[in-house]
Amino acid sequence: MIRVVVVDDQALVRMGLRTLLEDEADTELVGEAADGRAGVEIVRRTVPDVVLLDVRMPILDGLAALREITSDRALATVRIIMLTTFETDEYVFGALRNGASGFILKDSPPSELLHALRVVAEGASLLSPSVTRRVIQQFSARGTPPGISAPELERLTDREREMVAWVATGRSNDEIAAELFVSPATVRTHVSRAMVKLRARDRAQLVVFAVQAGLNVPGTD
Repeated sequence: MIRVVVVDDQALVRMGLRTLLEDEADTELVGEAADGRAGVEIVRRTVPDVVLLDVRMPILDGLAALREITSDRALATVRIIMLTTFETDEYVFGALRNGASGFILKDSPPSELLHALRVVAEGASLLSPSVTRRVIQQFSARGTPPGISAPELERLTDREREMVAWVATGRSNDEIAAELFVSPATVRTHVSRAMVKLRARDRAQLVVFAVQAGLNVPGTD
């Protein structure tokens, strides 16, 4: 059973997600809130598997709530999916940098929302290729943000750097393997080693690394 908390200031959004979760055999809504502060309190009280967290909210916005949750060691197992729109692309990079496991558009079909919950609950990251590409292009155009030093980059082998760049396209291990004509196990090994060396929380944070390190992400030239 995937235990979920929904934090969104729009009552209709909460109602829709509540109905969706109640109709599925493997999901359970364990709490909901209309602002970030109340959301953080509910997450601390219930320690859910996944939080669906809106970006723009009163009292405490989604990014601030995200930082509080991911910095709390007692909530280390909690995974967070940011609810966003194309208009809030500028917030996505900050969300990934602060520990979000992924993001999904608010108007996504119910099947995509459920898929997102299941993927993140299993410990993977939700990185939509189309939205990820927009984020990478946006920040590449602004110049490489500071944050990754040369020693950190040098910890990776050439193959590991290549895999991190491919992860930033939003593709799964199987999809990367098909592109590179290698086995999914090979991709998984290199990605796992890169995560350990960079102390990345999950694949989502590898996207942050790719942007900050100025890696050449396939398909964004």
